Formats: sequence, C-alpha cells, structure tokens
Amino acid sequence: MNIQNILVVCVGNICRSPMAEYFLKQQYQQLHIESAGISGLTGHAADPKATLCMQRLGIDMSAHIAKKLNANLIKKADLILVMSQNQQKHIEQTWPFAKGKTFRLGHWQGKNVPDPYQHEQLVFDETCQLIQDCISDWTQHI
Repeated sequence: MNIQNILVVCVGNICRSPMAEYFLKQQYQQLHIESAGISGLTGHAADPKATLCMQRLGIDMSAHIAKKLNANLIKKADLILVMSQNQQKHIEQTWPFAKGKTFRLGHWQGKNVPDPYQHEQLVFDETCQLIQDCISDWTQHI
C-alpha cells in the first residue's frame, strides 16, 4: 500500500484526531496528514486538555482548527484512521468508496480509543498514551 495522504477522524476534531494527526506529522514529515470530525466543531481550536498533553511531549498543536469530514477529504485519503468501530461503520455506509482504506487507529490491538471530551486531565493523558501506542503499531504498515 503506497500511502501519501492520511486522514484521522473522530467526532468533534478537537481531542483525539488532532492528537493523532500531530503525532503522525511528527513521525511522517514526508506525508500529508490531516484530521476531521464526523460532526466537526468547525473553526474550534483543539481542546485545552489535549493541547496540554501534547505540550508535555514537546508537540505544539496550537495551529489546529477543527473541520468537518466530507467526501473530498475521504477521496483524497489513502488511509483513514478512526477511533471506533461505529465511526468506521458510519463512514463506510455514508461513503462506500471509503471501504478498504478505513481502519480503527487501534486496529492492531482490537481497541477503540474512547472519547475524553469533558473528562478530567487524567483521562486525556490516558487517551494520549493510547493514541501513541496505537500509532506505533501502524509503523510497519505506513
């Protein structure tokens, strides 16, 4: 699989998908990586708790602006990483051409990445660690 464009998807595009996007950007600087939300909070910055998790790891995602998922983003992507089976199902039903290139970020661990939105910092920290673990499982496939 020749991957040039990776799209990371969650619900609001302010917590999980931006964290995953910025981890991937750090690792794969030669690729085009972006994120979006199924019901994206268009125009919003990343959640301050997510931003803090990344700052602690030396990653600045202050430039992130949330956007809503659309057909163009899906067409452009060679690999779409989602946070849960439900999101995968939703995308494949809405855009059947996404089948075969849409996977859970936690695919190799058989895990969903739970939404930390409106939880305390500790939950964000755990989510951030899980996202890092899941991304490292993709290394040999990207």
